[in-house]
Amino acid sequence: MGKKKSRTSQTSKGERPSINQKIANGARKMRDEAQPFRQILDQQAAWKKGKNVVLTIRNPNKAETNKMYIKVPAWQVWGNPNGAGKKKAEAS
Repeated sequence: MGKKKSRTSQTSKGERPSINQKIANGARKMRDEAQPFRQILDQQAAWKKGKNVVLTIRNPNKAETNKMYIKVPAWQVWGNPNGAGKKKAEAS
């Protein structure tokens, strides 16, 4: 005889999706179309809070043809969110 299971109810294996993918993709598409600049606004808000935000920009080095876009920290593109670097330059 086999050993009795330790749990009282059956646990799902998670093999199949619980919703229709057409419905899920349609809802995702509607959400993305409703707020086209949501990602940029969220990135700016996180940058202003001092979080480590990474932006994807066009590669300025045209010789690297295999890398059309590169990821760079937001402070390199937008500067210091607190403006500390600009104040020191103006003071001297």
